[in-house]
Amino acid sequence: MASEVTRRRFLGTASTVVAAGAAVNAAAAEPDESGQAGAIKIVGVCCSPRKGKTTSTSLAVCLEAAREVDERIESELIELAGMKIDGSLAAGLPLEPGQQDDFPGLVPKLSDSKVAGIIIGTPVYFGNMTSLCKAFLDRCIVFRKDNLALANKVAGVLAVGGARNGGQELTIQSVQTALLCQEMIIVGDGRPTAHFGATVWNNGKGDVTDDEFGMATTRNLGRRVAELALRMSGGAGS
Repeated sequence: MASEVTRRRFLGTASTVVAAGAAVNAAAAEPDESGQAGAIKIVGVCCSPRKGKTTSTSLAVCLEAAREVDERIESELIELAGMKIDGSLAAGLPLEPGQQDDFPGLVPKLSDSKVAGIIIGTPVYFGNMTSLCKAFLDRCIVFRKDNLALANKVAGVLAVGGARNGGQELTIQSVQTALLCQEMIIVGDGRPTAHFGATVWNNGKGDVTDDEFGMATTRNLGRRVAELALRMSGGAGS
């Protein structure tokens, strides 16, 4: 019966999905005949419950900067808005009858060996990440079971707050803590801003790109993730 599903069985099944996805994509980032890395992908994960808003816009800028580093870099923006991701399932609890869960569909996207970098973006709610972001990170426990599919991928974090100093750095560090548990390689925004990550201010006027400093940290984060991801994949980087 579904109610008898144990934490071990639950995680074991999820790990099988992770391993299968990695095997299918094993050759994606192999070097070409010149010894250069093939195409790699940087994935942005938007953890805002509102689709297409300021966090999504900021991640799009971040990913654009990543693509500009090298023509071999591809990107994809995943918006979690509208998805059903139950963080309690990370404890091995079974789905209730009729319950929808969208996290399994994200597993092959994130564990793809072509993905060399992941950038998590979240709004700041009461000085921390959104509940959707926390649920997503909790469910990423499947990657820690047997196949550390996120290990050695480069990770960066972007946070959007309602004030210039609205908890962005605290939120970034909170997300980074979870990513460190995945054995990911954490980077902040690169020089000249060079701190914890992308810190964006939503001033409520509708266009987050008006935040000149925030956009600078956003572009620097995208560039920094891309440069190191390229190096880790065998490319020259910069």
